[in-house]
Amino acid sequence: MKMLVDEETAIQAIKTCIKKVPFLKISRVPKEGDSPSPDLRIELHFNNRPITILAEYKNSGQPRIARQAVYQIKDWLSIGQADYGVFIAPYISSDAAAICENAGIGYIDLAGNCFLSFDTIYIHREGKPNPSIQRREYRSLYSAKAERILRVLLSQPNKSWTTESLAEAAQVSYGQVSNVKKLLANREWLAPNNIGIQLSKPSELLDEWSEQYRFNRNKNMEFYALTEVVDTEDQLARACRKKGIRYAFTAFSGASRIAPAVRYQRVNAYIDGNIEILIKSLDWKPVPSGANVNLLVPYDEGVFYDKREINDGFIATPVQIYLDLLNYRGRGQEAADAVKKAIVLSW
Repeated sequence: MKMLVDEETAIQAIKTCIKKVPFLKISRVPKEGDSPSPDLRIELHFNNRPITILAEYKNSGQPRIARQAVYQIKDWLSIGQADYGVFIAPYISSDAAAICENAGIGYIDLAGNCFLSFDTIYIHREGKPNPSIQRREYRSLYSAKAERILRVLLSQPNKSWTTESLAEAAQVSYGQVSNVKKLLANREWLAPNNIGIQLSKPSELLDEWSEQYRFNRNKNMEFYALTEVVDTEDQLARACRKKGIRYAFTAFSGASRIAPAVRYQRVNAYIDGNIEILIKSLDWKPVPSGANVNLLVPYDEGVFYDKREINDGFIATPVQIYLDLLNYRGRGQEAADAVKKAIVLSW
């Protein structure tokens, strides 16, 4: 369940942050009028004198929201409304925390992370996980249709896209592009650009996507082929071309063509077509275990975006190959690291 911040929870968060400092206590929580003012103003007793602290609380701790709150707090501090300012949210990301610290503003979240630095007081706690991960937001940014947009952006992170051109390339609606744009902007992953949409931090996006990516959305069909892996891949490519079936090698089979790093014995490929007819022509046997061929019926046709032909075989876009490799423990991680290096170098 998503946690929300109101006056009561904000005050409790402050109390939790300072409770291990016995000589620092909240002494007053005055009510504010209807005029524009901070969400919360409190007074702490410190060395027999009051310290006035004002706080802005929001229900998102993403960088853009934090930066807006920091600007507002600094405006109030500049006219002498308080001695110190604090930003409060359900969970404050590391980037948002850095924004606050660099601006000389404190922060507190409901997970227990906090930073207060004024006078001779210094309180800093970090590393507390998000107790209420905003699944709805993740579902929006990493849904199948939204992922189509991410593939396009990550394939050319230095390109500035209009809403129209991005929607056309990703084969999604303008509304879907606008929603993804907002979510990326909240994370401050978009470059300041009045003309179009361009990534500023593609590595951060790729890292978060890799944490949210679910390989098991694909339907995985396992087979055993008698031939060596290279010959098996060649047979698959030729059979797909002959029967007009769209395919793209991924995972180890894709990595071997763009960033060979490990030996592998399993063929991996996305297939968009009649697999039964394809397998019959190849004389492969379905097996419950010991397979050396994985054919994937994709959860969305977006996995074929930017597929390219290398060594007489089509491969998925490197970003897709990287994400799929993370599903395989051990040498999969090693191969994924090599692919990621190749991706970053291409940027």
